Amino acid sequence: MLFNSYIFVLVFLPVTLLLFYVLGRLGQARAAILTVVIASLFFYGWWNPIYVPLIIMSILVNYLVGSGIGRANNGSSGGAAKTLLIVGIAFNLGLLGYFKYANFFIDSVNVATGSEFTLAPIALPLAISFFSFQQIAYLVDVYQRKAEEYDLLRYALFVTFFPQLIAGPIVHHKEMMPQFSNAALARFCTKNFSVGSAIFFVGLFKKVILADSVAPFASNVFNGAEMGSAIGFSEAWLGALAYSCQIYFDFSGYSDMAIGLGRMFGIQLPLNFNSPYKASGIIDFWGRWHITLSRFLRDYLYIPLGGNRLGSTRRYTNLMIVMLLGGLWHGAGWNFVIWGGLHGFYLILNHGWRTWRGERRSRSQAAIFFSSVLTFLAVTVAWVFFRADTYAGAMHIISAMAGGAGVTLPQWSANLPGIGGLIAALPLSLETAYWAPLDAVLWVMGLLVMAWLLPNTQQLMCAFMDPQRYAIEPLRRWSSWLSWQPDFKSAVVIAAVTVIALVSLGRPSEFIYYQF
Repeated sequence: MLFNSYIFVLVFLPVTLLLFYVLGRLGQARAAILTVVIASLFFYGWWNPIYVPLIIMSILVNYLVGSGIGRANNGSSGGAAKTLLIVGIAFNLGLLGYFKYANFFIDSVNVATGSEFTLAPIALPLAISFFSFQQIAYLVDVYQRKAEEYDLLRYALFVTFFPQLIAGPIVHHKEMMPQFSNAALARFCTKNFSVGSAIFFVGLFKKVILADSVAPFASNVFNGAEMGSAIGFSEAWLGALAYSCQIYFDFSGYSDMAIGLGRMFGIQLPLNFNSPYKASGIIDFWGRWHITLSRFLRDYLYIPLGGNRLGSTRRYTNLMIVMLLGGLWHGAGWNFVIWGGLHGFYLILNHGWRTWRGERRSRSQAAIFFSSVLTFLAVTVAWVFFRADTYAGAMHIISAMAGGAGVTLPQWSANLPGIGGLIAALPLSLETAYWAPLDAVLWVMGLLVMAWLLPNTQQLMCAFMDPQRYAIEPLRRWSSWLSWQPDFKSAVVIAAVTVIALVSLGRPSEFIYYQF
């Protein structure tokens, strides 16, 4: 089931909220939790009911293994606890490996060796990457005595809670269980509901109006590249920038909707998206993009590998390993590995630059601007591999972006002031640019201005969000009037955003991160 669908917004969500709070009002908190668990499993099974038993089995196995680790720790049986931890991690990675990577592995072996091994195509269970990583983190936290034992019902809610089940955030056991055990859970709060609703509908607007409107421009270019069509310089750049905007507002919209839905139920999910295109370096970018995945990779992979404690060579090796695996986590394909490798290379350069410059690093506005532009361009180039279906398709676009077919401008640009003189002075030419129409350029320019200059959702809602839980940068003076307040002005704005978003749900499209 999609958040951006009528069945979710007008039926599933209201019914689930009503049952949750009615049971809470009757003092039946556990029944309210059970209702959300059942609703979440129904939400999960809407796509393909056959995989509901899989997630239930995963929950039961991980809960039992985690309980065993807890008992072994309490009994000072470190060896047994470690054995159970290994078994639990192997179970989760085994499920993930079979369902997500078995076909990829067989195909890669066949290409490398010329063999003809066959395996029937395996349908990828929805969200398996997310709930597998989430439960691995739980087992490690229990082993390290960072998480205590709770009952099965609350653990099931921890895994299945539908606002974050499909595409994150990847939450920690210790940050959710205290909220699930709160005596005020399932007691209706007007503040939580109004704030959550506002955040949800802002996210819905980002998805259906902003991300989905620019998506066709990106698809035209990338589909053309896969078919071997001629792609010009401006078309290639427009396609790459259009996808950069699409995935930005798609994931930003989803992240807002997840936080808003959680808040409607009185649950505060962690921040997972914080204006990443405002980053002034790749290190900063990964502190803003998919924040909880970055946290997981750092805490459960990079640091166990040795982090930065074993010298610079080992540090850079660890960074590359983590990002290659992070790329593979996103999808079973070599393009994702290349995408991860590019970001690993970027991170090595960024860390090396910081080490070399040390205290001499300039933080002038000019330096920040230059580094921000360079970061965005590097991220955009990497997105080409993330979006393209094949390596050949990605390289077709990269070659055109580098001017491999000549540096050209779309035909309509000849009517713009000064372009004629520019064409005469530089080795530029005009192209038909079937896939670079003026409206596409205006869309991309408008969205980039929004991403770079406008405040993000948590800034707009800063007066009603926990500053200790959310990294909220202060609003600039010129934009402080945009801050959301429970007043008539904000009500009118949110009502308009809601209506526009709802009337645009005729053709709901999947969130990009649903495929991972």
